[in-house]
Amino acid sequence: MTIRPTLQLGHPALRSPAEELPLPLGPEAMELITDLDDTLADWRARTGYGRGIAAPQVGAGVRMVHCRLERPWTLVNPRITHRSETTWEVWDGCLSFSLDFFCTVRRHTWIEVDYRSPDGRSHTLRADGELGELLQHEIDHLDGRLAVDRMTDARSLCTRSEFELRHRDESPYRS
Repeated sequence: MTIRPTLQLGHPALRSPAEELPLPLGPEAMELITDLDDTLADWRARTGYGRGIAAPQVGAGVRMVHCRLERPWTLVNPRITHRSETTWEVWDGCLSFSLDFFCTVRRHTWIEVDYRSPDGRSHTLRADGELGELLQHEIDHLDGRLAVDRMTDARSLCTRSEFELRHRDESPYRS
């Protein structure tokens, strides 16, 4: 079990676009998947938060996203290929903010994502709602963007305690 430190807001590596991974994945990339899963599980155990993590958040500048929803799921070289014209405003937090604060962001109501599974198979996924929001957040990390870049209004910025008191039940973090 390897829990990697999570880079925090202000670290320059979080602003660098990630590189595509060569396929098939080699042993180092497979180890990264395990480390991302362990790191995400640790965040979830310690804070109650953590639905997804992108490789750049642990200092690996590659296009890989790992999610823990109903089951662990890894997307290799994901790219958003289509977006809805319509958007919605949703609460967002980030492991790279140590979950110290939350803010509202604007996201597309649905997206299509092309990606590879770790075994190299190609997939296309249409995601809406909270899954679409999560994938937009994580793929932003791969492009050097952070939730604060998409903040709708600086007045929405709040600490975790205020978010939990006033807004958690209306957010993707309610469960």
